Order: sequence, then structure tokens, then C-alpha cells
Amino acid sequence: MLSRFHIGGIAAQTAQLIGRLGQIGAIWIVSDVGYYLLLPVLGIKPGYNEGPVAITLYYTFWAGIAVIQFWPLYSSWSLYGKWSTFENRLTSYVLWSLSFVGCILFASYVLPSLPTVNWTESWNPPDVRVATPWYFLPKSIEILFQQLLVVALVLTLATQGYSIRAIAISCALLFGCTHILLGFGGVPLGYVIRFMVSATIFGFCFPYLILKVRNGLAYSYMIHWLYYAVSVMLPHIFASPVK
Repeated sequence: MLSRFHIGGIAAQTAQLIGRLGQIGAIWIVSDVGYYLLLPVLGIKPGYNEGPVAITLYYTFWAGIAVIQFWPLYSSWSLYGKWSTFENRLTSYVLWSLSFVGCILFASYVLPSLPTVNWTESWNPPDVRVATPWYFLPKSIEILFQQLLVVALVLTLATQGYSIRAIAISCALLFGCTHILLGFGGVPLGYVIRFMVSATIFGFCFPYLILKVRNGLAYSYMIHWLYYAVSVMLPHIFASPVK
């Protein structure tokens, strides 16, 4: 028979898990709802191309909230990751510098040199289809915010003793489902499904990178960022000539 002490420990562990998952979900949902409902009330159009500075500040705020809320969890990273954070600082310096320069060069030189997108649909295009170089300023911070929540999710499950495979599956399902909130942006169902499927695939890969690969968070972030870079490029590459 299970002792009352053991049952109480399981109950406390379950309550802690539910509480942490609730915190992660609440921060993600409130930030998305605020983007679509609060910003317009403040006179800010919810568009990365129209209000890049304001939206960058908005997601910087939420990234700060995530760091403050989950800092004790982040500090336990070394207990579950294969390598200590920034164990090899030289490699981290090089990786950070190359990534930063690559992002700047793409937004400043590659994107402006692509053919202009000729949008002919009756509905308003999503930001990613008509992105300007400014699009990547708020997008880069939003991706950082999402990655911070993913790390919190991965570490929450790791502290509960879940296997890396179970963590990956859970992360894939939760990360994919959260992208259903894109429907608030008025984009067609096909776009929502596409991003949900992509997020599910990436969500499965992120825990392996975060826990098993040296500087894995950097790779996780860059894969996430490159997905949007490719999504921005494709409409330009296959754009019909502007008349």
C-alpha cells in the first residue's frame, strides 16, 4: 500500500506541474490576446510592418515577465541539460556574433533585393507575406519570448522526471496548439493549420536541442527565426511580376 506521505508527495508534485503549466499557458494566451485586443485600444495597429517599435517593446515586456516568473526554473537548467550554459564562451561568442550578423544582413540586404510581392487576394495579407525589413525587429523579440516559454515548459517537465521523448511529444502538442491563436489575426484557416503543423514539428525538436546539444537554445532560436525568414522569402521568390 502507498503511504499517506507518498500519496501526499505525488499530489504535491502533480499540483506543482499543473501550476507551472498553467502559468506558461496564461502568459502565452494573455500576451496573444493583448496583442490583438489591447494594442488596438491603445491606438497601435497589430501589425509587425506598421508598428515595429511599439510591438518590439510589447514583446520585450513579455520576455521580461517570462524571465522574472521562471528564473528559479531557469537556474536549474544545468541539472537537466547535458552541458552547462555558456560552458565554452568562445564558441558562444562566435555563434552569437555570426547569428546576429546573419539576421542583420538578411533583413537589411537580402530581403530588400527580392522581387516585390504582387498581392491580388481580396483579404488582407498576413505580415509574413508582405514583410518589410522592419518586420524582423519585433519578430526576433517575439521568437525570444516564445523560446523562453518553451525552455520553461521543457524544464518543468524535466523536473517532474519525464523522459526526453515524453517531453518532446508534450512540447510538440502544446506548442502546436498554441498557434491556433493565430486565428485571431483574421488569416485563412490554411495559414493557421500550416503554422500549427510547423510548430508541432519544431516543438518536438526543441527539447532535444535545449537539453542535449551544447548551445542548444541558440540553435533552437535560429531554427525558429529561419522558419520565418524562409516564409518571408517564398512569396518574393515566386511572386508574379508587378504590372
